[in-house]
Order: sequence, then structure tokens, then C-alpha cells
Amino acid sequence: MLYGKGPTLTGGRCRSISDVVNSRLAKDLQLMRYFMIVASMGISSVATISAADEFSDLGKDLFVEHCARCHGIEASGKGPDAADLKTDPADLTKISDRRGGVWPMLEVMSILDGYLKVQEPRDDMPIITELNDGPAVEFDTGNGLVTRIPSRLIEIAEYLESIQSPKPERYVP
Repeated sequence: MLYGKGPTLTGGRCRSISDVVNSRLAKDLQLMRYFMIVASMGISSVATISAADEFSDLGKDLFVEHCARCHGIEASGKGPDAADLKTDPADLTKISDRRGGVWPMLEVMSILDGYLKVQEPRDDMPIITELNDGPAVEFDTGNGLVTRIPSRLIEIAEYLESIQSPKPERYVP
């Protein structure tokens, strides 16, 4: 490459230095655009990961606030208030195990707050009406119908799903 103000010969064609510089600049800009796209994709995936972590943390926080007194922090049914109840609190880490490996999302939500009235809870199992507060999100009920359900209710049910031991093999809404 010839440095200076004069033209340079490339591929049988005479190009000025400004043409060469502009060509290189265009390639550099194209490379910068590529890196910006890749970087923004990386940043958005980090944001998604942290949003997912926050999502499950809210479910755990709701569990600690509303359930841990009876079911215990580990959800094994051995909370500090368990001895005062007529019925022993259930081990919530074994919900799907007791149902043959199936995670029953709607049944769990119904027990928590009576929202879908699938079953009546025990006398000493409170209905947590606070789970109906706040925003609602779309939820597929399993028959192709989508309905709006309070997001806090889904959060706590998904937290309970995440602590199942063993993990569920199948899912029903």
C-alpha cells in the first residue's frame, strides 16, 4: 500500500487514498454494527435471566410470608406452628410424587386461594386471598382457553413446582 496523497493501484484500477480509507471505514462500521448486535443480544439474555430469577424469588418470598409458619422453610410440613394444628401440614415437596409424578397446577392454585374452587381446603388451611391482589397474567388452562389469573398465585405455584422432589414427570394445568 502506498502512503501519501497520490492514487494507489488496486486490482488494475486506480483508487485514491480517500477511497481506500472510506472503504476501510465502511468495513469497520459494518464490523461495529455486528458487535453491537451481538452485545445487545447478550445484554438482553442477561436481563431475561435476572427477570427469571426475580420471578422465582417472588414465589419463594410469598411462600415464606404465607406458608412457612406451618409448612416450614423447607416446605416439608414441619413449621413452627405445625404442632398447634388439628391436621399435620403436608410435605409440599412431595405434591407431584403423591400424584404419580404429575404436577397439578390448577389444583395447587385452588388449594392456595380457592380461585378455581377445584377442592375445598382443610379447616386449618387458610385461603390466601392476598394472592389475588396485583396484576393478572394470561394462563393456559389446558383446554386451549386462556384466562387471566393473578400473577402472585402463579408465582407461588411455580415456586412449589420448582421444589418438588423428585421433579414432576408430567404436567396438568
